[in-house]
Amino acid sequence: MKEIALYTLDIAQNSITAQARHLEVTLAEEGETITLTIADDGKGMSPELLATVSDPFTTTRTTRKMGLGLPLLRMAAERTGGSLRIESQLGVGTTVTAVFQASHIDCPPVGDMAGSITLLLQGAPELELCYTHKMGEEQIGLDTRQLRAELGEAVSLAEPEVVLWVRDYLQEQETLLREHKGMKA
Repeated sequence: MKEIALYTLDIAQNSITAQARHLEVTLAEEGETITLTIADDGKGMSPELLATVSDPFTTTRTTRKMGLGLPLLRMAAERTGGSLRIESQLGVGTTVTAVFQASHIDCPPVGDMAGSITLLLQGAPELELCYTHKMGEEQIGLDTRQLRAELGEAVSLAEPEVVLWVRDYLQEQETLLREHKGMKA
C-alpha cells in the first residue's frame, strides 16, 4: 500500500469484520512523527492470536491463508524508524497504533483520508465512526453520532447525498488544516 489512508481502510475493515460497533480513527501529525491509531470495540483477540497477528501467515480468514494488512503496516512503519503496537482483549476490542517518522524517505504520504473515511461510512453506515486529524494544536473531525443527531434516524448515512456531503466536508476541513499548518510554519 502506498498511502496511510489505504492502511486505514484495511485495518478498519478488520474492525468491521470483528463486529465492531464503534470505531475511532485518529491521525496525528506532530513534529517529525505521523501516528495512526485505530481503536474498536469488536471481538478482540486472544493472547495467542495477538502474539502472532503480525505474521503474514496468521489469519482468521477462511477464504485465504494469509493476512497481510498488519504485517504490511508494521513493515511500512518500521521502515521509517517507527513502530507498530497492537493491544487487544477478547470481548473488549483492539487498538492498533502505527508510528511513522515523517522525514524518512520511505514514509508513505497520508493520502486521501477524506476518501477513506467516506468509504468506511458508506460501507458500514451503522458503525459509530469518530475520525480526528490533528496537526500540532489544530484538529478536525467527524463523529457519526453528531451526524445522526442532525439528520435523524430516518436518514441513512449511506445515502448518496450524505456520503457526498461528508466527503466534501472532510476534504474542505483537511485543506484548511494543512493551510493553517503552513501559515504557522
